[in-house]
Amino acid sequence: MKNDKRTIFGWAMYDWANSAYITIFGAVIGAFFTGTIMPDDTYWGLSGESLFSILVGIGSILLMLAMPVLGAMADYASAKRMYLRNFAFLGAAFVLITPFVPDGQVPLFLAVVLIGQFGFVAANVFYDGFLPEIATDDTIDKVSSKGFALGYLGGGLYLVFALILISLGGDEAEGGLTESLAARISIFGSGLWWIGFSLFSLARLPADGAPPDRAMTFGDYVSIGFGRTMSTVRKLRTFPQLLLFVVAFIVYNSGTGTVIAVSGPYAEDTLDLALETIALAFLIVQFIAFFGALMFGRISDRIGPKRSVMVTLYIWVGIAFLAFFIPKGSDAGFLLLAAIVGFVLGGVQALSRSLYGTMIPEEASAEFFGFFSVFSKLSGIGPLVFGAISAATGSGRAAILSVAAFFVVGLVLLARVDVDEARRSRERWSFTGAEAEVE
Repeated sequence: MKNDKRTIFGWAMYDWANSAYITIFGAVIGAFFTGTIMPDDTYWGLSGESLFSILVGIGSILLMLAMPVLGAMADYASAKRMYLRNFAFLGAAFVLITPFVPDGQVPLFLAVVLIGQFGFVAANVFYDGFLPEIATDDTIDKVSSKGFALGYLGGGLYLVFALILISLGGDEAEGGLTESLAARISIFGSGLWWIGFSLFSLARLPADGAPPDRAMTFGDYVSIGFGRTMSTVRKLRTFPQLLLFVVAFIVYNSGTGTVIAVSGPYAEDTLDLALETIALAFLIVQFIAFFGALMFGRISDRIGPKRSVMVTLYIWVGIAFLAFFIPKGSDAGFLLLAAIVGFVLGGVQALSRSLYGTMIPEEASAEFFGFFSVFSKLSGIGPLVFGAISAATGSGRAAILSVAAFFVVGLVLLARVDVDEARRSRERWSFTGAEAEVE
């Protein structure tokens, strides 16, 4: 099934499927929680912003612990498509439930959102795990870029619909569509979008392989998944080039994650920009990232994925300094910055994923992409550093320069990665039952 156009398009369409939820989670669900679900300014002595941040943090910890084990279970059972389907439908189902949570039901809302987020991230592990299975080393960069590109396009289109709907919301006397109801409809629609396009994608993905010969209980799968994960972790130290890439990714992805996480607060607090400008910048990032992901896929064909990622990191350093020098109240400056971010965001994400995919054993791709999910969560140190510097200096401008440091260090580490050696070393892995063996 490698390099089959129908399979690749079906795989990429899953990124389109879940992208509506991604954009709604970032642009609507958090604000809906603080503005509608929260009965007062505080709950359990915490603000809505703090509660929602804690929710995301708890979810990240649970996912860090669970993802490699779930991936190993799926690899052993040859059931990546089944796991993708089950977790995608679990996440989407709880997204559909989310808008029906009554106002004031804070614990219920947080629980529903947490399960939806768990389903989303878990499904992505198995989605990413298909990448080495459907593409070869010479096509994997384009395939990965196509997935991200369709995701940005789909998420952007759905966000346009959601923002138009929410902008029409007003006083109930004006027509019955309140802003709260518009937000609920937008959240519900993202769940329908996720399910509908997931069905299209799943129908085109490779079928699962034969199950294990002996009858297996759920406890057996958990035991094998955990055992394989621990065995793999112990043996990773014998693969220095793969580990070096992972460290480089954690560092420069910390910078990327910081830009995504703090751009809104930075624009509002430091640059004193209006919400409309920030929302427009968000849309610009989504749509330009579509073209950026495709373009960097083509650039990778000429200069290779490692050099292409390094090009994006040079640009990311420039972005950090540009953000430092943008004058207060400069809408044009911030929108220009958003356009540049969109240009490199799709490239660095897509090529990092595909480059990693060429360094790992295909028969354990879901397990290794489970680790990749953990590496992504470890990159959360970037926003913490930004917050600490901002608090210490009282200035977001001083803190934004810390982002440049992440990109510079990540660039230096990535330059030292021997991609060819990392790719050759994947042949040394073999997996039997609960053990990962190294030749």
